[in-house]
Amino acid sequence: MANKTSRNGKRSVGLGGRRPFGLFARLRSYFLAGLLAVAPIGITLWLCWVLLTFVDARVTPLIPHHYNPNTYLNEYLPHGIPGLGLIVLFIGLTIVGALTRIFLGRWLMRTSEKILNRMPFVRSVYSATKQIAETVLKRQSEAFRQVVLFEYPRRGSWAIGFVTGTTRGEVQNVTDDDVVNVFLPTTPNPTSGYLLFLPRRELVPLAMSVEEGIKMIISGGIVTPPDSRSADQQSIKRIRRSDGDKPTIGPEAEPLPGNDENLSKAVAESD
Repeated sequence: MANKTSRNGKRSVGLGGRRPFGLFARLRSYFLAGLLAVAPIGITLWLCWVLLTFVDARVTPLIPHHYNPNTYLNEYLPHGIPGLGLIVLFIGLTIVGALTRIFLGRWLMRTSEKILNRMPFVRSVYSATKQIAETVLKRQSEAFRQVVLFEYPRRGSWAIGFVTGTTRGEVQNVTDDDVVNVFLPTTPNPTSGYLLFLPRRELVPLAMSVEEGIKMIISGGIVTPPDSRSADQQSIKRIRRSDGDKPTIGPEAEPLPGNDENLSKAVAESD
């Protein structure tokens, strides 16, 4: 039996059993509730403070002594102005961005790129860094376009990934499949992961947003977004039940209504 009764008459913990809710259990529950309420705010403030201290320690010493406000405030304040380095960095980047829009700034950028491209090792690092920055930071580019579900790392085991575009070049030309670029992030750090080239027919587009998918990955599945689809759409089963090595999706399995149309819209922006 899953639920057993001990000698003192209390039910022990088992499958389907109930935990004794005594004083210790109440205190433990209150502690976890308080930790859940305070931890997100505390971690956020701590990370902001670490970033602020890191930038201040490296940017503030670069300010000339006569122009540094901390020089005149040290007599009244025990510490310097917090966030001064971050403000100076923001102003400096804004000025650099404005200079790149005028002729002189564009000429300096092109000249700098030509010099860097002539250096054997530096040009590879610069090219990769530039492509990543343009992909992530530019407003007209969306790094992640669609949340998809696919079988990984074995049949019957599912993973969440993000469509990053349509596969082009040699990778697409060597296969007969219509391949899509999918980024498979790791938990709890979604910035690292694997780049997979998967056939479009083996992907199941999800209705959840990219932000909801990232939250689910970071939390390890603890934060699960609700199904925002209509009741009729929720009743449609788009994946067959796992049964050994039998296909659950694709042309050899039951048809998946709407998969190609939804996924085509997700990657249309990259074409």
